[in-house]
Amino acid sequence: MSNTFRTGRQQAAARVAERVAGPSRPHRAPGPAPASKPPAEREKSVEEIHEKIYVAILEHRLHPGTKLGEEKMADIFGVSRARIREVLGRLAHERIVELFPQRGAFVARPTIEQARDVFEARRLIEPAVLRRLADTLTPEKTQRLRRHVGREHDAHRRGDRRMVIRLSGEFHTLLAELAGNSALARTTRELCMLTCLTIFLYDAPTAHSCREDEHQAIVDAVARRDRGRAEALMLDHLDHIEGSLQLDNAPGEADLEAIFRV
Repeated sequence: MSNTFRTGRQQAAARVAERVAGPSRPHRAPGPAPASKPPAEREKSVEEIHEKIYVAILEHRLHPGTKLGEEKMADIFGVSRARIREVLGRLAHERIVELFPQRGAFVARPTIEQARDVFEARRLIEPAVLRRLADTLTPEKTQRLRRHVGREHDAHRRGDRRMVIRLSGEFHTLLAELAGNSALARTTRELCMLTCLTIFLYDAPTAHSCREDEHQAIVDAVARRDRGRAEALMLDHLDHIEGSLQLDNAPGEADLEAIFRV
């Protein structure tokens, strides 16, 4: 077979293979991978939303009796109504929010009787917190307490009333947290929140419900591990807070029989 014939057959075979495989494409160096789309903003958790509401109440930005509409809250936080319902259910369990059928959720409005019950509970619980804290005190815990009181002093100096109110409430929850008993810490936090709502409703116009010097004295007693002194100071402190409120003069429930009796 001649070379010319072999060459022709080879060329014909090459054309058939090209038709089957398709036209050849020039080799290209791999380019950079396409940029991925930025991830969607993470949806806020129940804990995050709960904390934001908690702080808003603690700072007196969210008033007792304020309606917390599911749809509006879901829009504000960018979450589903189901998540808001979960948050409101937790707040209701903590007695910070009241749920009413067909009406919705409202920030709690403690009655005078409830306010007195809260202070009675605090007089039983917070001395126990201080006893446990004094027994388990470490230099790190003392430092955290002094740093917190320092922040209170600074807020008072700047005249930042909102921060003063928040730090005053957080001082008591910090004591319970550092005491190392989760049940005491949870209960103290709930009682302090109810106290905050009570102060908003019944505070005397000129009252200073939580004086910074009283917190300083409590910390000094704890730092000395003087349990008796710390407990006495706390009880005096709670008496002072309750005494600054207008619980005796606040209007009670109307006596309809007396009003309409002829």
